[in-house]
Amino acid sequence: MTALFEEIKINRMTLKNRSVRSATWTGMAEHGHCSTRLIELMEALARGEVGLIITGFAYVMPNGQALQRQLGIHDDAMIPNLLQLTERVHAANGKIAMQIVHAGVQTVVRQRQKRGTPIWGPSAVYDKFFRRTPKAMTQREIKETVQAFARAADRVKRAGFDAVQLHAAHGYLVSQFLSPLKNRRTDKYGGPIENRARFLFEIYRAVRKNVGKDFPVLIKLNAKDFVRGGLNQRDTLFVTKRLEEMGIDAIEISGGVPAAGDLGPARAKIHKVKEEAYFLPLAKKIKKQVSVPIILVGGIRSLKTVNHIFKTGAADLVSMSRPLIREPGLIKRWKEGDRKKAKCISCNQCFGAARSPEGVYCVMERQVKIRKKKQATR
Repeated sequence: MTALFEEIKINRMTLKNRSVRSATWTGMAEHGHCSTRLIELMEALARGEVGLIITGFAYVMPNGQALQRQLGIHDDAMIPNLLQLTERVHAANGKIAMQIVHAGVQTVVRQRQKRGTPIWGPSAVYDKFFRRTPKAMTQREIKETVQAFARAADRVKRAGFDAVQLHAAHGYLVSQFLSPLKNRRTDKYGGPIENRARFLFEIYRAVRKNVGKDFPVLIKLNAKDFVRGGLNQRDTLFVTKRLEEMGIDAIEISGGVPAAGDLGPARAKIHKVKEEAYFLPLAKKIKKQVSVPIILVGGIRSLKTVNHIFKTGAADLVSMSRPLIREPGLIKRWKEGDRKKAKCISCNQCFGAARSPEGVYCVMERQVKIRKKKQATR
């Protein structure tokens, strides 16, 4: 039996296997509230035997919303619908975490313009990709955001989730503070990595204080930003070792920011085993430095690759997004003996679909079903 189906414990949370559904924006929330469609999607993943489901990122403050129809966790009003979500997932024998975020420079511009408030960032540095300059946050605004993360984590716990994940990757606000390219501050939050990571460390301490020592707190972190002048792996190693000392329960290793483009290893159209798990070499270096569970995400499509990851000791869990959009039951299929690779061809059309009123779905799978339906009616 492959190591994928072995149990693993993260803090006091026991997972039935080592598969993770990586946080994925679904475009299914309704004014920040969890919808019936989103509940059904998460329930399908639980029935598909995913070990740990991580929701798409939820904004901790209204001024930190990244996308339309994104989940919110900024207000107690969000809790009732989320309780329905966690109850359904638990009834399907699943475990679920919520990822929490502030988008920083990636905030929805129309939302900010509507409210007449500025976009926040560590420094007033023009962003070429988003073509905007954020307002440099004051220390008071930094403290306000730290407390917003802490209050959001408390809501996550009260809503019945099994864990919370801090989003510190992909160029969102925490990631921006970690980046020497985006963070040009001259106070205690800028300069050397010890200072650039201060915002993240303060968030972690405040979150831990609110949820307690027994509630799992995870983090998603870039191994590298893959842009010139961005976060490098040496600095990431400092951050991961310090987080381990502070008591983080698991670290999901990712990489890249929107401006990285071809500089990063992430790719679409993954057809060969050698093209899979593109962050594996970076995760392996981090795994050698820390003892907390490492979750590896990025282009994992086959059980052969999963087995290789565990055999090399590069990670303790494997995380997938796009394959589980097409096949919510992929892990169950593998468990029941059908070991064929995931049907996902990494075309990325699903994220375009997420912008539709319907929310995320696999375009290719829908086309297959339409063709089969037409053939059946001939």
